Amino acid sequence: MEVVVDAYYDRAKQVEEFDESKAGVKGLVDAGIKKIPKFFIHPQQNIHKQPNSNLLGSVSSLQIPVIDLEGYDYDNGGVRRREIVDELRSAAEKWGFFQMVNHGIPKAALEGVLQGVRRFHELPNEEKSKWYDRKPTKTVKFFSNGYLQLSPAPADWRDSLTCNIQAEKTLDPKELPPVCRQEIVEYLKGIEGLKKLISEWLSEALGLSSDFLEKQNYMESELFVAHYYPACPEPDLTFGISKHSDPYVLTLLLQDNVGGLQIISNDKFKSVEHRVLATKGVGSRISAACFFYPSSTADNNNSSNNNNNKLIGPAKELLSEQNPPKYREVHHGEYMAHWKSTRLDGRSGLPPFKL
Repeated sequence: MEVVVDAYYDRAKQVEEFDESKAGVKGLVDAGIKKIPKFFIHPQQNIHKQPNSNLLGSVSSLQIPVIDLEGYDYDNGGVRRREIVDELRSAAEKWGFFQMVNHGIPKAALEGVLQGVRRFHELPNEEKSKWYDRKPTKTVKFFSNGYLQLSPAPADWRDSLTCNIQAEKTLDPKELPPVCRQEIVEYLKGIEGLKKLISEWLSEALGLSSDFLEKQNYMESELFVAHYYPACPEPDLTFGISKHSDPYVLTLLLQDNVGGLQIISNDKFKSVEHRVLATKGVGSRISAACFFYPSSTADNNNSSNNNNNKLIGPAKELLSEQNPPKYREVHHGEYMAHWKSTRLDGRSGLPPFKL
């Protein structure tokens, strides 16, 4: 299928009208549209591009690594912990993501947060639109496509509710929408405990002290994101989320995966590219994720209060003549600025920082 270019198409105007509606993608679906707006249409070569079979083998035969945490909380002599660390190391090196089971977060909390954010996204627009905002300083906000007006890249078919918690700040539950407030609070409590464990295990998997990542403040800030993917009338023309790799140190979904550790680990741990397809006629879908990234505490030689100044590079404890650094040190702000400029075309944000 080819997309016909309309010489009279005014993308800026169409985007502005969409944004001013404060209704998001769900608002388009509720209006009964049969054709999606042109700024959602992706190049067909990207839509139909399949995973690299040389790297992954048969998609139908893929076996996602599953790490069972059963017994981690009553370990005898550290045997179970060492087993978990070994499994985690293998998954992070070979895959860049893994699923965890028996992780200690109650099933009710997992189901509750999905139900809660679904209730929010399906509120009447006159109520939900009160949360619509794009200001970076806003802790809790609802919007559709974060870089919609900043990038000419095609938009994705999703709406988002986000909560950005800087390390130096404490989330006031009253900032959250009442319809999902308690559910998000309970979910974040469980995730915080799991994050601490994974931080220790990843540090040990790299051969470092268990408190390495914690001491470096690499995962002290947190971004909670709840995406809503309504059924799309033309799913073959767009994505729920286009191909990208996360710029964060760690991403925890209801099924977990490792994100931005590729620089810190000096390429030992990978960051996997992923995407979400748009669908038709199967109802809406929900995803909830927590992204952990460096706190606003800068490196040991810099007392700046801006996390853009946080210096990130290969852990010196991992370097030697036999294993020289593969990446240069980079300020967090520079890395994020480059990622924002490349994330929407599926390219990794790491190559410019390679030595």
